[in-house]
Order: sequence, then C-alpha cells, then structure tokens
Amino acid sequence: MDLNLKGKTALVTGGSEGIGKGIALALAKEGVDVAICARRMEPLKATADEIAKATGRKIVPITADLRSDKEARNFVEQGHKALGRIDIMVNNAGSAAGGVIEHLTEDDWEKGLQLKFMGYVRCLRYVLPIMRAQGGGRVVNLIGNDGVKPSYWEICPGAANAAGQNLTLSLAGQYGKENISFVAVNPGPVRTERWAGLVDAMARDMKIPREEADKLAPASIPLGRIAEVEEVANLVVMLASPMMHMVNGTMIEIDGGQDKPLMDRFRDRPRG
Repeated sequence: MDLNLKGKTALVTGGSEGIGKGIALALAKEGVDVAICARRMEPLKATADEIAKATGRKIVPITADLRSDKEARNFVEQGHKALGRIDIMVNNAGSAAGGVIEHLTEDDWEKGLQLKFMGYVRCLRYVLPIMRAQGGGRVVNLIGNDGVKPSYWEICPGAANAAGQNLTLSLAGQYGKENISFVAVNPGPVRTERWAGLVDAMARDMKIPREEADKLAPASIPLGRIAEVEEVANLVVMLASPMMHMVNGTMIEIDGGQDKPLMDRFRDRPRG
C-alpha cells in the first residue's frame, strides 16, 4: 500500500537510537526527509549518515537537549529551515525513572517530567504555529502504556505519560479546525538498547536472578514477548500517513495486550 508519504517532511526527537532511530528510518524508507535530534552529535550524525545512505533521503542531525526551551526552539527552527516545511512531528525523546514512590527522589520526578512531558510541550509550542501557517500537519506523540495501565513500580513515568496523553487529546480538540491532527502511540516494553539495562536494574532492585527478571515483562503479555523497534516504527509511520489523518484525538497501545498488574504480582510474590 502506498502511504502517500513520499516528499513529506518530519521532525523526530530522540532520533539517534532506539525507537526514534527506527521511526526515522521507517519514514525515510517511505520517501520522507527527516530532521532528528538528540543531545550528542556523534551518535546523531552516525545515525543520520546511516539512514541517508540506506534510503537516499535527506536526514538532518540537530543537537538539542529538550529540557531547554531555547534548544527545543532551535531544533524546530533549524529543522524547518533545512526541510522547508514540517508535515509530521514525532515526539519521542525522553524517559523517566522507575521505582516505587519511597525510592524516587525530587530529582527523579523533576527529570522525568522535564524529559518525558515538557520536552513534548516545548516542541509543540514552536511546531504548531508552523503547521498552522502551512495549512495543516500531523503530530504523533510516542508516550507509553504506563499512563493508561498504571503500575506502582513505574509511577513516575506513568504520571508523565498520563500528562502527555491528556496533552495530546486536548490539543486534538483545539487544533482540528486548523487541519492539524494528533494521535498518541503507547508502547509497552520494547527491545531497544536500553532494555538490557532495565532488566539489570529490575534484577538488582528485586534481588532476583537476571534470567528471572528478563521473563517478567513477557509473562505479562499474552503474546509472550516484548515488542521490537520495527513494530512500533511501522505503526507510527502508518499513523503519520495522510491516509490516517482522520485518526484524531485518540490513543493506540502497542503492547501485545499487556496485563501490567501481572508484573506487580510476580514481583510481590514471596521469595524463597
């Protein structure tokens, strides 16, 4: 199926690795020119060069720490200048510390909200006037299923995600009349570069063997495995298509039907 994306342009935050890199690659394969951002230029440029070589599309690396309003604005402005317009905005950058409330510090909460929520707000603040002036656009916010499937072990990302989901639905109502549509994509566990570290931390905090910790998430998913980056990227690209423009003000989980409370029960069971 032709997704009618050839010749479109996109901004993708957190584009140097993981889900963001997968999305940038998948968009470029469909004929989209992409500006990507991350905090460090070396891996960002390596990713841009890799995707450009594989697809023949224009991939623009721009360093940005989205905890800074100035840097978020610069990313949007430089991306717009390099690409000529912004048809698609994919907010993806950001993470928040896991753990129960007793172990989370003030700094954990501040970083989580800054990275996983306010970075999205800042980019949208500067992207939306551009989309309005050009007559429309598409926003896909990568958020996370913690916001709709709460877990006390992930209370900080859950709070940040819930805020992002509310933001997405609220802006869909405001900007629909400007031909700008919004959708939230809520991944569950995904096999990225960070996944091994998350399993290590889970094993450490729960004092269980790493092999056991690695089975917790798949055991909570009916499909019996976590998602691959390409699966999330494919969904985002489909939703970014003009053919999906009417999918507005809604959220889509991509988590294999995860029953997240199962993870909590597995974690809480008595240890031998």
